[in-house]
Amino acid sequence: MIAYSEGEAKPQSVLSVLTCGSVDDGKSTLLGRLFLDTGAILPDQMRELSSGIAGDVIDVSRLFDGLEAEREQGITIDVSYRRFATPHRIFRLLDAPGHEQYTRNMATAASGASAALLLVDVRKGIGPQTIRHAAICDLFGVEELVLVVNKMDLVEWSEMPFRRLVSDFRTKFEGRIQFRSFSAIPVSALTGDNVVNASLRMPWWRGRSLLSHLEQVAPAAGRAEQAFRMPVQLVEKLSGSRHYLGTVGSGTVRTGEVVNLLPSGRQVAIKTVSGPNGPIDKATSGDAIVLELEDELDLQRGDVITSIERPATCARAIRARIVWFGEAPLIPERIYFLRIGTQLSTGAITRINHRIDLASGERVAARSLSQNEIADCDVTTASEIVFDSFRNNPTLGSFIIIDRATYDTVGAGVIDGQLSRAGNLFSPDFGIDKNKRAILKAHSPAVVWLTGLSGSGKSTIANEVEKLLWAANCHTILLDGDNLRQGLNRDLSFTDADRVENIRRIGEVSKLMLDAGLIVICSFISPFGAERRMVRELVDDNEFIEVFVKTPLDICIERDPKGLYARALAGQIESFTGLTSAYEEPTQPDLVLDTVANDAVSLANTIVGELKRRGIVA
Repeated sequence: MIAYSEGEAKPQSVLSVLTCGSVDDGKSTLLGRLFLDTGAILPDQMRELSSGIAGDVIDVSRLFDGLEAEREQGITIDVSYRRFATPHRIFRLLDAPGHEQYTRNMATAASGASAALLLVDVRKGIGPQTIRHAAICDLFGVEELVLVVNKMDLVEWSEMPFRRLVSDFRTKFEGRIQFRSFSAIPVSALTGDNVVNASLRMPWWRGRSLLSHLEQVAPAAGRAEQAFRMPVQLVEKLSGSRHYLGTVGSGTVRTGEVVNLLPSGRQVAIKTVSGPNGPIDKATSGDAIVLELEDELDLQRGDVITSIERPATCARAIRARIVWFGEAPLIPERIYFLRIGTQLSTGAITRINHRIDLASGERVAARSLSQNEIADCDVTTASEIVFDSFRNNPTLGSFIIIDRATYDTVGAGVIDGQLSRAGNLFSPDFGIDKNKRAILKAHSPAVVWLTGLSGSGKSTIANEVEKLLWAANCHTILLDGDNLRQGLNRDLSFTDADRVENIRRIGEVSKLMLDAGLIVICSFISPFGAERRMVRELVDDNEFIEVFVKTPLDICIERDPKGLYARALAGQIESFTGLTSAYEEPTQPDLVLDTVANDAVSLANTIVGELKRRGIVA
């Protein structure tokens, strides 16, 4: 380990370096070699490594495989963090796993790196994981990419395999990635050639060794130089006035400075800035602070305090690049939680513009995303969010996607900017609303949503409900899967992605008809709980009644009024709900109807009774 004597200049700049690439391409070995050949291995670590010598070669990869499972399997699972220094620079090293199943961990490491060492086995060439890791590095703003062509000893130190591999990489990514700097260096991590010291066995290589190159990499711009951003984490009343707690994400803030409050757009001066030890004149990136404003304003968690000169953007529609972690596929229009800093909003990926083909690096069309796939997407949110483009300011330029049912983190993304159409749309303010229309119709509007398997009796019950309401002079409309799929939704198939879009369109149509003052009776299989919840959230709480028509599958197959089960069981229909496609039963429906023990008319009266109980009809 390098020590510094009194008066000796210490290295000032810190470079965070990620190692990534396919499994067995030598990431942990490379980092171990860096430590070994720079004298950064402690004596007790050296003794442990020497005890595992096989032949004449020390297994330096064991330094970076910290988990027992990693050492047993010879792979990297978790991200390993280490530091070492040379007379010129301090290095913070992040060793990311190469296996596809640990892509989430690799993405976490990339988000904190300024430079990346993308290792490739010179014999194997560019593989899907190489492409995936390069794309993730680009996604999370890694500025310097070094293609480390490893295991040159296994091709007898030949120049041509190295040149071919570099040319192949450039061809796959030309015009598709935006690293500030790209370079390629041939090495042998096992023998140490060209890692710390120049190799005598590759006289054709005229460039620097890997370590020498890293010492010359220009440091990334610090967040302190960026525009001021502080997401509000907590609001507390102290000594009779409101105080706003948070961590400075970027930039600098000073007492007396006038700042912008988003999303409200209000401007106010800062009365005091306090740190852990009391009042301070200014705070900068990374500082945990408490702000007191000159005016008492109703800020809340998720609001953002920014500089006036360079404020963030507020909108509900953004363009983003996403890496998907979830085991279940990402389906456009499905509602998720999106977290940006301390902001939490519901939102949906409304369109997948393209995904990256991990075999070729090409941009290809996609209707959904599978686990570990990367895509360019359009995203909309239910409420206005405060954001920056990731390349301008990562503090508000990145987000995670959370499943609303399990609360698992299923994706991560970076924001490229606001969708151009988003700033041109405004909510209309009509003089006649649904409440005035309800007065004219002498009843309140509502959505009655019947869900259940095909053949459960939904349509029959819905028809009886409409008859009863018509007889009571109520204004209704009945929406059924068959009539909508013959018109509005005739372009949709029965894949999971199209089923989601089917229900989204129906939900929006139902909302418009509810605004017209109608009682909207909907009869749809609607197999996914997330989409039924999405429709419920489109309208007011008392306006939505979820009715689970609960009929056992064997009874539905026995009834089979349209002959669909027979065709599906014969293999003539793919993706048939209940057989080859899942149906998620409602967990908290407003009504559960048993069609085995009751007839359709009595069950229709149960629904009308619920409408009366809620005061929707007299």
